[in-house]
Amino acid sequence: MLCLVSILLFLVACPKKELKVQNNNESTLSLSGASISWGNEEPDTMRATLALQVSNPTVKIDLPEIREYGKLKVVLVYSATSYFLYKGEPMGYEYELLRRLANDLTLELEIVMAKDINEVFEMLNDGRGDLVAHGLTITRKRAQLVQFTVHHSLTKQVLVQRKPDNWRKMKLHEIEASLIRDAVNLIGEKVYVRQNTSYYTRLMNLMDEIGGDIQVEIVSGTVSTEELIRQVAEGQIEYTISDDHIALINAAYYPVLDVDTPISFSQRLAWAVRKNSPLLLESVNTWIDSMKKETDYYVIYNKYFKNTLAFRSRQRSDFFVNRDTGQISPYDSLIRAQAQELEWDWRLFASLIYQESMFNPKSESWAGAKGLMQLMPGTARQYGVTDRSDPVQSIRAGTQYLHDLHDAWYKTLGDSLEAIKFAMASYNAGQEHVKDARRLAEKFGKNPNIWYEHVENEILKLSDKKYYNDIVVLRGYCRGEEPYKYVREIFDRYEQYKQFVEK
Repeated sequence: MLCLVSILLFLVACPKKELKVQNNNESTLSLSGASISWGNEEPDTMRATLALQVSNPTVKIDLPEIREYGKLKVVLVYSATSYFLYKGEPMGYEYELLRRLANDLTLELEIVMAKDINEVFEMLNDGRGDLVAHGLTITRKRAQLVQFTVHHSLTKQVLVQRKPDNWRKMKLHEIEASLIRDAVNLIGEKVYVRQNTSYYTRLMNLMDEIGGDIQVEIVSGTVSTEELIRQVAEGQIEYTISDDHIALINAAYYPVLDVDTPISFSQRLAWAVRKNSPLLLESVNTWIDSMKKETDYYVIYNKYFKNTLAFRSRQRSDFFVNRDTGQISPYDSLIRAQAQELEWDWRLFASLIYQESMFNPKSESWAGAKGLMQLMPGTARQYGVTDRSDPVQSIRAGTQYLHDLHDAWYKTLGDSLEAIKFAMASYNAGQEHVKDARRLAEKFGKNPNIWYEHVENEILKLSDKKYYNDIVVLRGYCRGEEPYKYVREIFDRYEQYKQFVEK
């Protein structure tokens, strides 16, 4: 019923527009002669995307509630510039800014990944996130759904098109003659964009301005702007629309692209909060205004949108996570196989290996640990390793060692997840120091069988003379901050990996 009302409101607001449903699995909406195609999407999906649904927040969560929870939940969308994994670590323009924002608000940052760009406002308004940070273009339609922050940057929309096949041998004027330089020449052409984006809205307005029909091809909300740009570069589609800063950095990777034809005036890019979160909005606005005065802001912006060499390097790297291939590192096949031996999620095992060596097989610590799994000489000998820098030997031996640690702790604790945490801490600091921390936990009324908030807090005390000289401590001093951070950082990164890569 709600969907039907949305359609009726849409049609009333748009006179002389008719809906045509063809019989051949393809549905087309005719807008003043313009053709909008949904390809092979199901009719329910088509109806759901006919109009930008106006919804109010279904939760009342503002800054005080967020502070009580202790976490700022931010909705992000995967992209090659905003939020991605590279060399095992989350990176991106929005991500780096958000880390600083959360730190300044003294909150933990929790990333909530939206697989479909069309879901972000729904996720915000139903409380799955408190902030949407995706370089959103401020539009009147979107302002019906959310409250935008002050803008953090400006952009223009540009046409992304491909140069002729033999463009390197052509003269400049010949190349120019083959390209669209005036938006009026888009009449009759197919342009691929996502529904409910500023690109789609711009094309609708553009058709009124030029008085002609553009074939607007609607793609799934799970398809990123960067993916559409790649499809143009590879000749799969002819045209798409992009914000200029995204188009320019991608054009540096794909020289065959032309992104010099603007189709809009300057537009503001911002983040968004719920309409009933005024205190959060005020805090974020104050932070953005302050951040824009700092050199750091421009360093971060240039890092992701101006440094073309770094962008090309990331795109070509085996360490750049591609959502289609689901790759975290060049060693994924080996990690997956050995994770089965451990009966761990392979992404958790990958996070541990990153923690040890950042996937560098030649990594060597000050203490003499070496290789992907940072094996000490004695441990390497124990598990038959002849070359610690060999990825296969290193991961296999590390797996066996972790397996032994996990089995030992499981016999004591009887809980597999807790055994994993204790095994990780033991891998980092040594099993005897972890046993000391358990004895301290028992002495001071904590649960010796639970790592978080219990034994992890006691292992921190082992760098304090008062505690490492305690009668229950048998192995003395331990730099407890290392295993404390070690376990937490592995699990935090694991949560990031789960957002990017399927199991």
